[in-house]
Amino acid sequence: MNNLSLSEVGQIGIVVRDFERTAKVLEDLGLGHFSSIEIPHASARLKVGLVNLGGVQLELIQVVEGESIHSRFIRERGEGLHHLGFFVKDLESAVRKFEEKGFNVTERGEVLGVKYAYLDTERMLGFVIELIQV
Repeated sequence: MNNLSLSEVGQIGIVVRDFERTAKVLEDLGLGHFSSIEIPHASARLKVGLVNLGGVQLELIQVVEGESIHSRFIRERGEGLHHLGFFVKDLESAVRKFEEKGFNVTERGEVLGVKYAYLDTERMLGFVIELIQV
């Protein structure tokens, strides 16, 4: 996979049951301030918050209602690391490279002008790889 050029993690996504509780604990530990927004995502509504940690975004994700890749994750595995996100210049090109290696897109979309694709790496790696095009 060395020709995929994913050299820097840009985002760490963590699925939580209670955004406010988790954000408060992390803030009390000195990890910045999380502001949250609620966004539509697939057939769910999510509460999402980001904080920058030395060039890497820490993203907390709570499913408020509905069904998504995140609600399945929390039901099957509980809270924890959901994805590592990599910022790419050309989402479609990056997706094609992963598909050539046998990984398929499990979900894709656009939220607030940001395009993303989740790849089916969870069974092999224990977490999802997300490609993000700003």
